[in-house]
Amino acid sequence: MFADDPERADARPAPEAEQARPAGDGPAGFELDTDDAPELHEADAVGGADAEGEPEKPAEPWGPGGARTVAPQRHSAPDREAARALFVRLAQLSEGSPERVELRNQLVRMHIPLVEHLARRFRNRGEPLDDLTQVATIGLIKSVDRFDPERGVEFSTYATPTIVGEIKRHFRDKGWAVRVPRRLQELRLSLTTATSELSQRHGRSPTVHELAEHLGISEEEVLEGLESANAYSTLSLDVPDTDDESPAVADTLGAEDDALEGVEYRESLKPLLAQLPQREQRILVLRFFRNMTQSQIAAEVGISQMHVSRLLARTLAQLREKLLIEE
Repeated sequence: MFADDPERADARPAPEAEQARPAGDGPAGFELDTDDAPELHEADAVGGADAEGEPEKPAEPWGPGGARTVAPQRHSAPDREAARALFVRLAQLSEGSPERVELRNQLVRMHIPLVEHLARRFRNRGEPLDDLTQVATIGLIKSVDRFDPERGVEFSTYATPTIVGEIKRHFRDKGWAVRVPRRLQELRLSLTTATSELSQRHGRSPTVHELAEHLGISEEEVLEGLESANAYSTLSLDVPDTDDESPAVADTLGAEDDALEGVEYRESLKPLLAQLPQREQRILVLRFFRNMTQSQIAAEVGISQMHVSRLLARTLAQLREKLLIEE
C-alpha cells in the first residue's frame, strides 16, 4: 500500500546498517579527542563546508570488495583541560603518596610526544637520538615537578625551555671531549649553522671573512671558534696509527729534550773540568755559574781583564776539542 505513495515511501526509515554515523563519532568504545587537535588548512579539511556553504558528503567507508577501511589517526596533543585537572590534583596531594606518584607518572607519559619532538630538533649533532630523548625526559620530569597550574600558563609553554636547556646542557657537559668555555661552545654551534647556510648559498665553503660578516663578529673570533671545534672529539694516543699492527700514535710522537741533552754534556764535562788547573776552574765557575763579567772576574782573581778573556777562550777551546774526541 505504501509503495504507491511516494511521500510515504520517502518517510520509511532506512535499514539500520545504512544509517550514517553521527559526525565526530569514532569506533565503538573509542572517543576522538577534537578539543586540542591541530588546526587544519582548508585543503586538509574533511567534512567541512564547500564553497556554497553546503556540507561535503562523507567519504565512502567501504573499500574495494566491500572491505571496511579506517583512516589512520594522528597522535594528538595531550588534552589540555585533562592535563590541567591532573596538575591541580597533583598539587593537592602530599609528597610520596601512591596517588601522587601515579598522577606524576601519568603526566610524564602524556607529554612524551613533546619530549620526542624537541629531541629530534637536535639530531645529527653527534649524539644518539635515544640518548637525547632520555635527557629530554629528565627535563620533562623536572618541569612536571615544578609546574604551578595556578599561574595560568600552558604546561608545554613552561616545559619547553626546561627540556631544551637540559639537552643543551648535555651537549655542553658530555658532548665535548675537552672542556672549553661555554662561549666557545655556543660559537662553534653558530659557526656550524652559518657554514651550512653559506655553503648552500654560494655553492662552496665560506671564507673566514664571510663567516665573520654573517655572524657579526671579528675574524679572530671566527678562527678561535674553528680552533675550539677540535676539542669536541679527540683521538686516543694509544690507538694504532693505521691498523692493529701499526704502532700507537704516542709511539710516533716526540721532541728533543734540551734538559736531557744538557745532562749529557754536564756528565761528559765533569772529568774534563777536573783535569783543568785550579785557576781555570775558578774562572769558569765565576763566569758560567755566577754570571760575573770578565772585569769582575779579573778583580776577583787579581789579573787583567784581557788575561781573563784569553784564559776563557783557550780553556773553552780545549774542552770543546776533548768533547769531540770522546764522541
